[in-house]
Amino acid sequence: MRRQYLLIIMCIMIVAVSGCTYEDVLNSSLISSNGTTDNSSSATSNLSTTSSNVTTTPDSASNVEVSGTCYKVVDGDTIDVEGVGRIRFVGVNTPERGESGYQEAKNFVKEMCLGKTVGLNIDDKKNKDKYGRTLAVVYVDGINLNQELLKKGYAEVMYIPPSEFNPYSWL
Repeated sequence: MRRQYLLIIMCIMIVAVSGCTYEDVLNSSLISSNGTTDNSSSATSNLSTTSSNVTTTPDSASNVEVSGTCYKVVDGDTIDVEGVGRIRFVGVNTPERGESGYQEAKNFVKEMCLGKTVGLNIDDKKNKDKYGRTLAVVYVDGINLNQELLKKGYAEVMYIPPSEFNPYSWL
């Protein structure tokens, strides 16, 4: 009888583990904001890269966890990054299509990151929004683009807890 339970438990574990994907691993925060590796999953704690366009590295200067090439700017606070997917700039909100300032914010983001390698510090407390976009601080050449949007007046603070980031400190 114990063997049957053990066999069932082992089968459940195998099925559960086989359902994991690389994207699941990326979206779970492997590296905390202080740059130390989270060893809660020994199978993924040594992940370095599985795509030539995506790297997972602890960068103490900017807390970059993942980087990739920005291949599309959706609007002033949303971009697409190769190997990572759709990124929503955490803590900021830019005007929507048809609103005053929309094109200026979008053009600024295009100028700063389109075709360039961007670094992402994914929000450890809430890494996805209700639309499935990854929430992150975006860095280009060491510059916090979320903060620049606020400083240049292209965006307003949009703090939605829980978040590891305090956008009010960027003002």
